[in-house]
Amino acid sequence: MIVLRDLFKVKLDKPSIATIGTFDGVHLGHQKILKSLISNSKQSSLKSVLITFDPHPRKILDPNSKIELINTIDEKVDVLKKLGLDYLVIHEFSKNFSNIDAEEFVKILIDKLNIKKLIVGYDHRFGKNRSADINDLKEFGIKYGFEVIEISAFDIEEIKISSTKIRSSLQNGKIEICRKYTGFNFKLSGNVVRGMSRGNKMGFPTANIQVIDKNKIIPKNGVYLVSSEIDNKLYYGMLNIGYNPTFGNHEKSIEVNFFDFNSNLYNKTLTIEFIKYIREEIEFKSVDELIKKLNNDREYCLKHINSIINN
Repeated sequence: MIVLRDLFKVKLDKPSIATIGTFDGVHLGHQKILKSLISNSKQSSLKSVLITFDPHPRKILDPNSKIELINTIDEKVDVLKKLGLDYLVIHEFSKNFSNIDAEEFVKILIDKLNIKKLIVGYDHRFGKNRSADINDLKEFGIKYGFEVIEISAFDIEEIKISSTKIRSSLQNGKIEICRKYTGFNFKLSGNVVRGMSRGNKMGFPTANIQVIDKNKIIPKNGVYLVSSEIDNKLYYGMLNIGYNPTFGNHEKSIEVNFFDFNSNLYNKTLTIEFIKYIREEIEFKSVDELIKKLNNDREYCLKHINSIINN
């Protein structure tokens, strides 16, 4: 997959089939569209193209709204690379770009991407103020000579998949729902920064994670079984999101304790995969009670890891 930045600087010589969207989460509904795109591209001898945006359009159009991304742009690229696309075009979304009317946008796609087919979801809207819909797009297709392929709603167990539902599952600690709807574990990337070193004193040294993208969604507070690849080796561990109420903290933190790992992680960047939600964050009456619970958590995690490895 070739990654291109700035739609206006792209000029494809070979004809293409394209789709457009933010594709946050790259969930199974998105993947259905992309599989259709790739399959159609091979049957029609066209190059497959996905056009996506960074930053998320809502950040520009509604700057006061809270945005919680399932994927950062880098995470999205990593997922899309595995799907077999020919081109990924990442365009910087701006106020000026949002003011391009629908027909002018279609002309840009024809000029820059040489589109012969366009695949979009049944509810796709585009152009200034999102004024145009699938029917307008089909009319433009007739006028300018490209085919519009409409993808219907895609349900899993009668629940319509959407990025919103995946966000909701993360906010409720339902990591397995996120995995079910996307096909992969939720990931969180951050830099390791210095903390209070309390974990080290308790026998559970932790890496304090400072999330890189402030718009990235943070799962529900609590304890999780996680994994991370460090220096090309996979390590499992348990991660806590919250306020460490036993110590009366007022700032939210993310701390991870890796099993069988003793090296210094300061200033490293880690990508952490969430495997299972273990429990809610608890305020203990004493540090000894906390240590006892952490030992129980670790035993629980190790048993679950063994079940993963042996399956």
